[in-house]
Amino acid sequence: MPLVETMTSKERVMKALAGEPVDRPPVANPTNVGTVELMDLVDAPFPDACRDPELAARLAATGHTELGFDSVMPYFSIIQESSALGCEMQWEGKDNWPTVRMYNPIWKGLDDIKIPPGFLEHPDNVAITRSISLLKEEFGNEVAIIGKTMGPWTLAYHVFGVESFLLMTVDDPDTVKRAMHKMKEISVLFGEAQIDAGADVLTFPDHATGDLVSGEYYRKFLLELHQEMAERLKVPLILHICGQTLDRLDYIAQSGMACFHFDSRNDPQEAMDIAAGRIRLVGNLNNPELLYARGPEEVREAVFKCMDAGVDMIAPECAIPLATKLENLIEIPRAVRAWCDENYN
Repeated sequence: MPLVETMTSKERVMKALAGEPVDRPPVANPTNVGTVELMDLVDAPFPDACRDPELAARLAATGHTELGFDSVMPYFSIIQESSALGCEMQWEGKDNWPTVRMYNPIWKGLDDIKIPPGFLEHPDNVAITRSISLLKEEFGNEVAIIGKTMGPWTLAYHVFGVESFLLMTVDDPDTVKRAMHKMKEISVLFGEAQIDAGADVLTFPDHATGDLVSGEYYRKFLLELHQEMAERLKVPLILHICGQTLDRLDYIAQSGMACFHFDSRNDPQEAMDIAAGRIRLVGNLNNPELLYARGPEEVREAVFKCMDAGVDMIAPECAIPLATKLENLIEIPRAVRAWCDENYN
């Protein structure tokens, strides 16, 4: 018997984030699913769609209207706040991600950390808050609108430079902690602005990834801070950290975040076993080897593996490659429904 869906997309996402029963697991996009094909379809190409609120909303909407996901996400990169803080930007073209030019960091120490006047009014931040308002007007309460505010660890990479910041964590950890607590106010300010604009959920990327730092670093520098963020930002937060994270997942489960967006380098069943109901999980479909390079049949197998493990929301592991084929993304919600048809009846 085919699955009968009884919830709106927004209801499904919000209940899943709260750990409540759902008619089927939602398909979400906590980071980004904007592709070149989708840009062409709605005439909203990068980099303009990262800087123009109407184009951002138009491209974000395709996550629901064209792909069938239960959420929309208009913040496609990780650099809007950094641009507003004064970092030097490289906006790239339609087929590449905008980046921060980190070889010329803007801050060197604690005294440099400040939120400039007009931070929220900077055009690259308005592109996000206004696009959220436009999506709210379009979808109302039918689809979950996910915003995104960078955590202080991620911001530190941009404003101090990755190498300089990581050296600081070894040479002067007390200064790093003080820097984190000053920079968290940037995360709160931009997060609250998106909530006011209509965001139902916020992704909170804070890239203390296993590729760069140990799990103990997460406990030492970020656990208490993330607990504070979960209290202060009054919508469910989806923590995003790339890479291998099983060694810090027990700490992450204590963060108070509603959900953790995890990478394909972590086995979904192992991740669910560690989370043990203390935090929901969203992910963890591989981007380069699966969604970009394979076909719908392999996508379905990977979705089924996540569903078998009980992953709460199904999603790509991170922002997808911009040349990803639409058929592979459309297969994700199809595969979720197919699994439910086989297992719910």
